[in-house]
Amino acid sequence: MRVLICFICALLIFSESQAQDKFTLNGYVRDASSGEELIGVTVLIKETGGGVNTNPYGFYSITLPEGNYTIEYRYIGFQRKSEKVQLNKDVSLNINLEEETVELSEIVVTAEREDANVTNIQMSRNEVNIEQLKKLPALFGEPDVIKTIQMLPGVVSAGEGTSSFFVRGGSADQNLILIDEAPVYDPSHLFGLFSVFNADVIKDSELYKGGIPSRFGGRLSSILEVRTKDGNNKKFEGEAGIGLLASSIMLEGPIKKDESSFIVSARRSYIDLALRAVNQKNLVYFYDVNAKVNWRANNKNRFFLAIYTGRDDFNFDGNFGFDWGNKTATFRWNHLFNDRLFSNTSLIASSFDYGLGSTQQSDGFQWDSNLQEYSFKQDLNYFFNPKLTLDFGYHITYRKFAPGKIIPSEESIFKETELQEEFALDHAAYFGLQHQVSDNLTFEYGARLSVFQNIGKNTVYTYFDKLDNVNPIRIDSVEYGSFENIKTYVNLEPRFSARLLLNNSSSLKASYNRMVQNTHLISSGTVPLPFNTWAPSSTYLKPQLADQFAVGFFKNFNNNRYEFSVESFYKDIQNVTDFADNAQIFFNQDLTTEFRQGSSEAYGLELMLQKNKGKLTGFVAYTLSKVTRTIDGVNLNRTFVANHDRRHNLNVIGTYDYSDKWTFGGSFTYGTGRPITLPSGSYEFSDGQIADVITERNGFRLPNFHRVDLSATLVPQKNKDKKYETSWVFSLYNVYSRKNPFSIYTRVRLDDDDNVIGDGTEKEARLIYLFPILPSVTFNIKF
Repeated sequence: MRVLICFICALLIFSESQAQDKFTLNGYVRDASSGEELIGVTVLIKETGGGVNTNPYGFYSITLPEGNYTIEYRYIGFQRKSEKVQLNKDVSLNINLEEETVELSEIVVTAEREDANVTNIQMSRNEVNIEQLKKLPALFGEPDVIKTIQMLPGVVSAGEGTSSFFVRGGSADQNLILIDEAPVYDPSHLFGLFSVFNADVIKDSELYKGGIPSRFGGRLSSILEVRTKDGNNKKFEGEAGIGLLASSIMLEGPIKKDESSFIVSARRSYIDLALRAVNQKNLVYFYDVNAKVNWRANNKNRFFLAIYTGRDDFNFDGNFGFDWGNKTATFRWNHLFNDRLFSNTSLIASSFDYGLGSTQQSDGFQWDSNLQEYSFKQDLNYFFNPKLTLDFGYHITYRKFAPGKIIPSEESIFKETELQEEFALDHAAYFGLQHQVSDNLTFEYGARLSVFQNIGKNTVYTYFDKLDNVNPIRIDSVEYGSFENIKTYVNLEPRFSARLLLNNSSSLKASYNRMVQNTHLISSGTVPLPFNTWAPSSTYLKPQLADQFAVGFFKNFNNNRYEFSVESFYKDIQNVTDFADNAQIFFNQDLTTEFRQGSSEAYGLELMLQKNKGKLTGFVAYTLSKVTRTIDGVNLNRTFVANHDRRHNLNVIGTYDYSDKWTFGGSFTYGTGRPITLPSGSYEFSDGQIADVITERNGFRLPNFHRVDLSATLVPQKNKDKKYETSWVFSLYNVYSRKNPFSIYTRVRLDDDDNVIGDGTEKEARLIYLFPILPSVTFNIKF
């Protein structure tokens, strides 16, 4: 920590000594029609050829020698704007960009600069364009960011009906999913039919698969960062959509024009209303609400408050039910200390909980579990000059893990049981430098120091044989008081990226990052369910560590109309968490005896060709990869393929703007079947009981997965003079009704009359699939 502070202070002192005859131009770049800050705007100095991009809060800062300059602001979809600046003192200049009116044949679907694929130092990063997303086919007509994320190179879907995804060989719990900086632990509604992200309020969405900036930590494989809109501070607007399963509404507008604004949105499904209409007592529904307010006190201070809450509720005949939900709140303060030092201070709260319950007289119970965390984050950007930018900061997070509590009804057979709560403090200090060494060579390097504390109040047990998960015997225990330190883990996470421009249209990039994860998903299944719980690193559970190397070639063609990239990666994971064969996960008071940790190796090749301009836009993505694990105590200590190993993945997405009224979309996805553990035989005990024989973890594969989806969007009236605009979205999901496997189970072989064949030892495999062809229609209105 002291070395980090001294290094940063030395850089600041050096910068001040070099800047005595220089002055700074800074400000915000905003959308003229809504007042929203624009992220990633190119701010170009014509006299020098250099420039910077606006940060995630729309702020830019450039320090230059005294003189007269022409500053050009460029952002795709907006008119370029030039300003003459006489720099003989520090200047603050805010810019409003007007939307650009383009011909239909020149529609552009990216929000970055046209050559960002080549010139940006970031690699292994993808941005989801929200406007294009809304034109693509969607399950039940609901646009979904995560469904699009699952189509990107290096990303593998867990299958239909789930919001889980796997990135470059990592498991689903190794993805950090953020909404307005707050973590979301389960991003699904209706078991993955929808995600928690309402497309109507999303401003920006980015997935980092590698080359991860040092400001991020806590997960091994990826960062999905979603930012919501701030709200229109110029005029009142709204949107509403009515679909087959759910409807939504969004309202935004100024509280005080040009100074403060709000945005609020809500979604709710109505499956339960349809069931009630046919006298069904089953209740199945979800809802979510996003709300945000912001206030621009002056040019140096801006405040934001963002809230999300969402819940799923399932109730069957009033006898049995379960529910789960996420809540987040983020308070942010953007402050400009001086012309070059920008600060973002955040207070963040996040909560995830689930419950199961039965009202039956003999076995009634209520089971609740939750995870809460509270964070303080101080992030700063220091703009030395157009060629050197420093990011640094400090984060601290407090977490409370309540894995489960059963409260039985009066006459229930169950006993009241509560698993021990666990607590943790997670500290991190980081710095990152983006350094343009020359016109062609740029480096980004930094480090993150992670200090993780497993703290009390808690009791830690010692076992006679820690690996004996069948009959664990406690031989000792140690009591720890509140906030008393139990176990501390310190890890340094270095980060490095490089970009070499070969010419104006191609570049080479490379990156390395180490990531540390101290929260572990307690699950023995393939797909994270809402009823899985989390645990912190502890005496018996070491932090997971991942080292990833990536290299890539990036090329743009035909005046940036086409983008091509090829990347290869290698990832080595240590202390990857799994569980002993036949582990007992739920309500195990000695769960630590079930933990097994080992290593995982993943490597692969990713290709992507994207078309950004013209009537037809979209991308083709292909991934070739392999993921293996080696864990003592699992699979007889033999190496096995991970259950998210999908060797080949091909995805094609496209939208075609046929006319002002009609837009057509389509997608195709193909993937190698995922591995699965199945019995290879069975044997019979002397008492007649039959048991399965499992010879290998993930020794079988499901059939290959493939599907085509189509959509058509109709905008009946597209007239700027109208006070409102309507649209219809028609979708066909799984056009040729492919029976894609969700899972396979085995059972005793039966004849056509459901009679057991033979002595009952003969087994057969049965396929479970979710969705045949599904048509849907959604009506949208903007006003």
